[in-house]
This record gives sequence, C-alpha cells and structure tokens, in this order.
Amino acid sequence: MSDERFILKNARHLAARYMEDILREGDVAVDATMGNGGDTAFLCKLVGETGHVYAFDVQQEALDRTAARLEEAGMRSRATLILAGHETMRDHVPVSPRVVMFNLGWLPGAAHIVTTRTETTMRAVQAALELVQPDGFVSICVYPGHEEGTRERGALDDGVYDAMAQEYLNIRKKPPLLIAVTKR
Repeated sequence: MSDERFILKNARHLAARYMEDILREGDVAVDATMGNGGDTAFLCKLVGETGHVYAFDVQQEALDRTAARLEEAGMRSRATLILAGHETMRDHVPVSPRVVMFNLGWLPGAAHIVTTRTETTMRAVQAALELVQPDGFVSICVYPGHEEGTRERGALDDGVYDAMAQEYLNIRKKPPLLIAVTKR
C-alpha cells in the first residue's frame, strides 16, 4: 500500500495525469490554448527530445511568454508556437497528434477581455477529434464561472466519441470541469 494520500484533484491536474499516462517519447501533441505556456512546457517534457508540440493562441503576449518559458527550460526546439486561433488546427498540424489539450478561458494574468469563444472552440474541438490518432485523447478544461465558459460547456456534443465530464459538485466558486474525449 502506498504512503501517498489520495486527494481529489481539480480538472487541470486530472488532465495532466491522463496526458502522463498516454504520451510517450516521440509523440506529437497539441496545446490548443497556449496561455502562459505551462501546458505547452508540460507537453514538451512528456514528448521528449524526439517528439513535438504544436501550440496555439491568438495573443502575441501568450506566444512571447510561452517562448520565454520554453527557452528557459531548454525545450524551445520541441514546439511550434502558432499565433492563430485553435480552430485553424487543421491548417497548422501536419500529422495526427496522440493528444490535444484545451484549457479554455483567458490568458492568466491578463485582462479578461479576450476569452475563448464557443463558436471557435467548437470548430477547434471538432478539428481535434478528427486529427487525433485512433488511440488518442482530447482533454478540455472548461471554466463555467464566466458567461462564455457556461456557453462552451453547454455546446460540447459527444457525437461518435466517448466523452466523460469530471467536476466538483459542491464548490460554489465554479472550478474548472474536465471533459475527457476519446474516439470510439
């Protein structure tokens, strides 16, 4: 029996655990929402020196922060940083990734004026589900604590995929919820 205590983790931690279980050295991954580069760096570490990560954001500030973070970690060559909306994924990702990670909302530490939008998010999720390898995985962290996040949560459709939502039931602050999707 492990000495490690079981603690309920939030959506972002659960998504990371899934990524750790699925990604292997040499894989391709997509960070659909670059932000400050935390998820991009995490994915770069998991795919190793022979893998690659494609990361998207519509804000130059996000790209600059991510590039600096990767440079500092010695992993800049493992990622292609794309200044474009995640809905353009098909145009920029030339191979089928094993995973696609979404962390919806806004750029942490910046004004909440620019957020992900339901319309473009749904196009991006559809592209991710079509691009991802048959044994691949798509994680979507949704923040229903703001209006657009509530709309994004309501718009996700399971279609021909298996989709599971994990969320806290009794926290009023509306923490993120994880939607995990795999191809059937």
